[in-house]
Amino acid sequence: MKIRYIGAKQPESAWVVGARVNGTYEIYHVFPLGDEEKTLLAVQQMVFGAGAALVLLLAGVASLVTRQVVTPVRLARQAAERLAAGRLEERLKVRGEDDLARLATSFNEMASNLAVKIHQLEELSQVQRQFVSDVSHELRTPLTTVRMAADLLYEGREDFDPASARAAELMQNQLERFESMLADLLEISRYDAGAATLDLDPVDMRDVVLRAVGDSEALAERQATRFELRLPNEPCMAEVDSRRVERILRNLLFNAIEHGEGKDIVVTLGADRDAVAVAVRDHGVGLKPGEETMVFDRFWRADPSRARTIGGTGLGLAISREDAMLHGGWLQAWGTPGEGSQFRLSLPRVAGAPLRGSPLPLVPPEVEMRRTWRGHATPVLTPAPAETAPRARENVDAGAFDAE
Repeated sequence: MKIRYIGAKQPESAWVVGARVNGTYEIYHVFPLGDEEKTLLAVQQMVFGAGAALVLLLAGVASLVTRQVVTPVRLARQAAERLAAGRLEERLKVRGEDDLARLATSFNEMASNLAVKIHQLEELSQVQRQFVSDVSHELRTPLTTVRMAADLLYEGREDFDPASARAAELMQNQLERFESMLADLLEISRYDAGAATLDLDPVDMRDVVLRAVGDSEALAERQATRFELRLPNEPCMAEVDSRRVERILRNLLFNAIEHGEGKDIVVTLGADRDAVAVAVRDHGVGLKPGEETMVFDRFWRADPSRARTIGGTGLGLAISREDAMLHGGWLQAWGTPGEGSQFRLSLPRVAGAPLRGSPLPLVPPEVEMRRTWRGHATPVLTPAPAETAPRARENVDAGAFDAE
């Protein structure tokens, strides 16, 4: 309880004990607690001070541990990012002999070995490119001589016996294929050497599409394939290298004929203010998931066991992608097994302008509409009477549902 002494201004804590004596008198003993309160206050202040000092000490220890452990790990991460970005000369400083020092040593050894391997691969790639270029150029002279002899034999095949005449025809066909492969190898070597250039002219893309289709009509007729052209009525002008764009479209058309299984091929031309696009749609075997990018790899084939029916070198789509990128454009593929595939070429109207979008969709509109319909429409068929069951089945087969 609190007591106040006579003449004191502030009350003090005290312990008071009292008792009644003889039933009349009350005696009280007062034990002041001022000294005890001062002692407790001093102890409390000491505990708070020690706690604050302990917290500061722990913060210092944590900071030291962080600096000793986390900082080297952060430096290693930054060095790894720079190494991944192509700076093969990046190394870590080795300090001490602890685990972090051994980690830095291992990282430096890995970076050195990686740099050596990459350098060896670059040299090997350079040798391979030079070899392909040299062989392609050296083969042109003997190939020209063989070609001249083969032309003479081919022109006089009517005077040969049937077996010799057939041999002359086979040699002529294989020489044409070999010349095409040699031309593709030379073109690939130009791209690898960075020597490919564009011969730009403003052209009407409709004429380019028609020329490419005209060059492919003979092959399409042999494969019982027809072309369906969807061209705009107005001119679609663009600054392109018409020779390279025609080659892209011929490769796309040949590929569609090869894998279209004799079904119609749809060629669509679209344009907006900034870009032009050509889409080649077939309804053949299609592409499996993940093959949309692999199809542009050199010599890649979706089914290695399937023989080529129209020849080809396996470089056509790879060269087409390089031609599209040389224009600053895109060459993209879409496909689904059983629904065919579509290849879309998108080019800027003005040479050098950035390409931000394409005027044609990559997925065919009918496929997108069918997916949307399947996702939103959930028809419920009710049992039909016996006399109307055949008609209900016919409606279901046709894709309609009878409400009766």
